[in-house]
Formats: sequence, C-alpha cells, structure tokens
Amino acid sequence: MTVPNGRRERKKAATRQKIADTALRLFLERGFDAVGIRDVAAEADVAVTTVFSHFASKEALVFEQDEDFELRLTRAVTDREHEPLIPALRREVQALVRHCTADSATPTWHMITASPALREYEESMRLRHAEALAAAMAADPALSRTPTACRAIARFVIDAYSLAREAADPQAALDETFRMIEAAWAVTQPSGNSTGAAGSQPVSGAARRM
Repeated sequence: MTVPNGRRERKKAATRQKIADTALRLFLERGFDAVGIRDVAAEADVAVTTVFSHFASKEALVFEQDEDFELRLTRAVTDREHEPLIPALRREVQALVRHCTADSATPTWHMITASPALREYEESMRLRHAEALAAAMAADPALSRTPTACRAIARFVIDAYSLAREAADPQAALDETFRMIEAAWAVTQPSGNSTGAAGSQPVSGAARRM
C-alpha cells in the first residue's frame, strides 16, 4: 500500500486498513454472503457511513488494494524514465502475482471463486485497470502507439496477471505470456519508427532485457 503523508492521512489509512482486515476476517469466518456492512462496522467499531466513506461497496472490501495496484501500474508507465515499458510493467505484475499466490492468500481466492458477486467485481476491476493503463500508455508521446494498440496491450498485461495467478507454475506462465506481450508490443510500432519498447532503444535491445 502507498504510504500516506501527514498525520490525518495516516489516521485515515489506518482506519481503512482496520475496516478491510475486519471485513476479510468476518467473510472468511462466516462466508461472504452471511456478513453485512453493519456487521463489519460494528466489529471494526466504526459507523456504517465510515465504512462507505472508504469503500464503495461490500465487494470492494475484499479488494482493498485495488486502487494501489492500479496506481502502481500507471506509474510503471509514467515514472519509468529510460526503462523499457514492457519490463517495467512485468515487474509490477510479477509483484502482484507473488502477493496473490502466497499461501496466506489462498483462502481469500477460494472465497472469491465461490462467489458470483466477487467474481463479477474482480472482472470489472480488471477491465478498469486495463483502461487506466491504456490511457497512461496513450498519453506518453515517447511510446508512439495508437489508442487501439495501447488498449490491446494493456488488456493483455492485465490478463497475464490472471493467467499466472491461476497457473500451476505462475512464474513459467508469466515468462511465457510476457514473451508474447513483448512481441505484440514490437508489432504495434509505427513503421519508420526505430525506437523500441521504451521509445528510446531498438526493439532487439529491449527484448534482450526480458
């Protein structure tokens, strides 16, 4: 999670984390459908309005790092300086895959898989992440790609996370998928443009970094 600055921001972040931790514990103990927002508020010792001031829905309580991951993805584009784009994105996706495939995350993913509401929320979340990533890519003049190319690659990157998380060997799946993403990114390069994945070096050089 991004570390907030200032006492007030830290207090808000601590309250948010307390609510999310409480909600997840109750969901895992009793089942997602059996727990309501009022139950979470009472257990966390906060008002219902406080819960909704931090989380837009009950489903959002399960994905409390949603906004943080989206921000990390877009910053992989905007803050990468001279690093090639695809390796920068791979690093962030790999970190998320490691987090979500840890043994401690297994009960949560079992709960998500068993809940149609949570599966639907996760799907909408991934689409939103892809759109935010595509917008960041399209806004970077150094990348010189069309909006369509940016949207296609962004969706591929987000899907790489899901494929790796669900695979028997997450690392192998990530390696395989990002080789395809690297190749697809190179194909979208406008003709006559000699810059590579980062917009600053040849494609072959970027590929060797993978």
